[in-house]
Amino acid sequence: MNFVARKSGPAQPEVKSPLGDVAFVWGKNEDGVHILRRRDENAPVEAGLLQPLVEGRPITGELISMQRRSDTPFLYDVKSELPAPEQQRPPGSGPSQVATESYRKGWDAIWGSRTRSSRDLN
Repeated sequence: MNFVARKSGPAQPEVKSPLGDVAFVWGKNEDGVHILRRRDENAPVEAGLLQPLVEGRPITGELISMQRRSDTPFLYDVKSELPAPEQQRPPGSGPSQVATESYRKGWDAIWGSRTRSSRDLN
């Protein structure tokens, strides 16, 4: 997490920042930091757990960076650095399952070919 320290000085007028991808920190325990996150103004609020990156351990979720907002103490702007691992692969991206002609002949030799009933012909 990045924390921004505010220098003391003359009071500046409040500037309302537009809400984009933001997170609200609401708790901390031995597992990590608990947040509520809203990705944009029309998105639902999601509950999440922030955990530190540890070299050698797999990344199990989305990799984000956060920067504290100066106008609200527990509100952070969120930047998505890397999507969650399951979001990186398109569905069905595993190995193709192709039955070759030699595979089919071997299957038929072992298990026999499928016989058609009169219902299959109609």
